Amino acid sequence: MNRHFLGDTTVLLGRSLRHIARSPDTVITTAVMPIAFMLLFVYVFGGAIETGSDSYVNYLLPGILLITIASGISYTAFRLFLDMQGGIFERFQSMPIARSSVLWAHVLTSLVANLVSLVVVVLVALLMGFRTGTSVLGWLAVAGILVLFTLALTWIAIIPGLTAQSVDGASAFSYPLVFLPFVSSAFVPTASMPGPVRAFAEHQPVTAIVNTIRDLFAQKPVGSDIWTALAWCVGVLMVAYLFANLTYRRKIS
Repeated sequence: MNRHFLGDTTVLLGRSLRHIARSPDTVITTAVMPIAFMLLFVYVFGGAIETGSDSYVNYLLPGILLITIASGISYTAFRLFLDMQGGIFERFQSMPIARSSVLWAHVLTSLVANLVSLVVVVLVALLMGFRTGTSVLGWLAVAGILVLFTLALTWIAIIPGLTAQSVDGASAFSYPLVFLPFVSSAFVPTASMPGPVRAFAEHQPVTAIVNTIRDLFAQKPVGSDIWTALAWCVGVLMVAYLFANLTYRRKIS
């Protein structure tokens, strides 16, 4: 059964990746907005924001990476919605393939596409002056957190992709996720925020994830933030995975 699932997922993943290769503008579009935010904040607002950091691009980059992922997952919902509307799911049901492989192919496609976008954003940040002395293990830890975050948000994206009534509805869910980093420690320290806003910012998942990645890049002790970040990512991933699969079963039943 596992071999059957892996084989089917590999074939469907190849199909989805070919769609990405034929339409690279989706990856480019995903990277453009975060890069625009990075340029705007570093070169326009950066001089007026006091973060206690020598380089604002170093302070800013972790939040920009999360925005890149949040904007990229909208394409997962979009592609899934098009498959639903195009009748490909009905065709798959008539074939002897593992049912869950259809969703996993979309999830893994999202992971690959988002990793490419993240690499593009990091390269631009390096051109803008981003520097880190972190070790290979530090980079692997950052990559692991970003992969977990991508998987969690992608499984959330599966739900509107299956249930939306229009293309706009399938991708609109990502807008609040894109702007969530703005009410966190991604752009300014939370200590500068008013009381209620500060309380929300300090207890939402983005702040713990941003702080962890920032400390890893700066080679600082990550403290308890890494456990909070992992708890949020794993918790959201498990809940989203459960609800996405329940929604999928109802759709194909």
